[in-house]
Amino acid sequence: MKKVKFLMWLFLCICFTVSAGTKHPLHVSTTEVNFNQKDKTLEISCRIFSDDFESILAKTYKQKTDLSNPGMKAAMDEIVKKYIVSHLQIKANGKPVAMKYIGFEIDHEATNIYLEVEKISSFKAVEITNTILYDLFDDQMSIVHVVKAQARKSTKILFPDKKFATNF
Repeated sequence: MKKVKFLMWLFLCICFTVSAGTKHPLHVSTTEVNFNQKDKTLEISCRIFSDDFESILAKTYKQKTDLSNPGMKAAMDEIVKKYIVSHLQIKANGKPVAMKYIGFEIDHEATNIYLEVEKISSFKAVEITNTILYDLFDDQMSIVHVVKAQARKSTKILFPDKKFATNF
């Protein structure tokens, strides 16, 4: 629990540094996977610094990116979806699952991306492969949280490592 609190504190410090107009010194993203027992779904959210995310989208897809421009929302949705599904894979109970892209929103200096996996009747094990921003930074840190009922398991994945697996 102390580790999670420290990582959240670190993430907030980075946010304040960015809002002060300076570049953030660490490259961090967070991914949370919640098992919704009632709806039998995995609810997935990713939080990425918008400046870093726009940089990798422009570099990868060779096009102008502006996640906060309402006139570009449809075009941005397409490349955000394309990027996320190619850099985040999930296996539930040992089997790859298909993620449905819900959308994204800007929240201050971060971009929140939402996905969902339907028809997960039981959930005992999960494996997450996360390479978000790995093709931009060699010091990328991915904080991953997996939540099932009252149980929460968290870790940090440091470049070049890519995977986190846990059982409930």
